[in-house]
Amino acid sequence: MAISTFASSETSYTQKSKHMKIAVLGTGMVGDTIGSRLIELGHDVMMGSRTATNEKAIAFADRHKGKGSAGTYREAASFGELVINCVKGEGSIEALQAASDGLRGKILVDISNPLDFSKGNPPSLIPSLSNTYSLGEEIQKNFPATRVVKTLNTMWCGLMVNPNMIGGGNHTNFMCGNDAEAKAAVRKLLNEFGWKNENILDLGDITNARGTESVLPIWLRVWIATQNGAFNFKIIH
Repeated sequence: MAISTFASSETSYTQKSKHMKIAVLGTGMVGDTIGSRLIELGHDVMMGSRTATNEKAIAFADRHKGKGSAGTYREAASFGELVINCVKGEGSIEALQAASDGLRGKILVDISNPLDFSKGNPPSLIPSLSNTYSLGEEIQKNFPATRVVKTLNTMWCGLMVNPNMIGGGNHTNFMCGNDAEAKAAVRKLLNEFGWKNENILDLGDITNARGTESVLPIWLRVWIATQNGAFNFKIIH
């Protein structure tokens, strides 16, 4: 999806976040899409990776000169007032351990999923991080001084930052985490992306990541069947 397709007009429900320095950990499609949109919204973004010379991170910084930069996981986390984890689930703990000095006391938005590709496609969920446990909980356990908010992990990255792409934005984004203030701050950022408050469903504490991460097996099969990532689920009462 081309970043230029984002709607530029602000809507009445949007609660603007203050200008922030934001760390985006991960250099894949998700990290690039989220980082680029954050820059469009006026934030400064450092993309973090294992090394300061990562080609994708440097290319991101070059495309967004003045607002985008590149660094190690540690450098990015130290730079960011808020941190977004876009690293693949299997590598998230290692990446966050590398960034740990910069995570203390901060909000960490976790978008990752514990996908297991060991038996090919479609992937399953990592057994130790599913059903009665989750990656979101594992991250919170390993980083108790960090306020983890799980959200945006049940959809394609294009919809994460532009929900109005389908159905007038009238579909559901889940959220969970242990810290109410952290969730309120993340909700404002979601509003900036275009998410209406009535479509952001707070499921409760971080144990509810077990449910949202479990959406991935059905999501992947819908994507395979339709060959189209521009879909989402909606809770109807």
